[in-house]
Amino acid sequence: MEYITLNNGVKMPQLGLGVMEIENGAAGEQVILNALEAGYRMIDTATVYFNEEAVGNAIRKSSVPREEIFVTSKFWAQDAGYENTKKAFELSLKRLGLDYLDMYLVHVPFGDYYGSWRAMEELYAQGKIRAIGVCNFYPARLADLCMNVNIKPAVCQVEMHPFYQQKEAIENMHNFEVQPEAWSPLAHGRYNIFSNEVLKSIGEKYGKSVSQVVIRWNIQRGVAVIPKSVKKERIIENFNVWDFVLTDEDMEKIAGLDLGYTEAEDPTVLETAIGANQWKIHE
Repeated sequence: MEYITLNNGVKMPQLGLGVMEIENGAAGEQVILNALEAGYRMIDTATVYFNEEAVGNAIRKSSVPREEIFVTSKFWAQDAGYENTKKAFELSLKRLGLDYLDMYLVHVPFGDYYGSWRAMEELYAQGKIRAIGVCNFYPARLADLCMNVNIKPAVCQVEMHPFYQQKEAIENMHNFEVQPEAWSPLAHGRYNIFSNEVLKSIGEKYGKSVSQVVIRWNIQRGVAVIPKSVKKERIIENFNVWDFVLTDEDMEKIAGLDLGYTEAEDPTVLETAIGANQWKIHE
């Protein structure tokens, strides 16, 4: 496992497990336990994934010490605003059964997220969150936030995969010392990614799957990655990306796959969304 040092000095694993659509029960707990057993040390959840209890239960059942597990959660649009975010955070902690979060994110840039950020800065100062960040903030919104807050985001999560590479967004993040993190790093199975000839041929050189090639590609770009799977063998496969390195030629071939657009809903234009049921999330 490799770690990234965030702009506040906190070390974050570069590869973690995304748990969207993982059920909030025994089966979901087992998925997370499988990931921790395989070597994952970062779990990414959210209020609207409705599985924070499963994440917390798995952490307590695991033999891995809490301090070695980097736990991220996010609040949704209806919890924007200073007081709402304070309440949402405490509810997340309660559902998780944890004393602190390693990362807390603004999930979408709707509502009074500046009020939310003030609340998050206070929670950070109190030691209840080790790092704060954002999700789905594209260049203009991220730049505006960074220039108008006391604590810059440590991380910005956006959709990033070979067909939507987000080069401008990554450059903008680097300009503000914000760590890029990829949700939907395997494109949610779209674009026939697993049968793509370029990715398959690169994988064949190393005896690796398309998933492993794509995860490794983002890692080599300096991007943190949170692929999701419920299958134990896939969870293990997605983690086994540390024993090979893509060449410059490989990276250039993958760069050529960029379409410059996404088939997922664009969260930056859904200004009227206020609740989990009003926007189908893709991660």
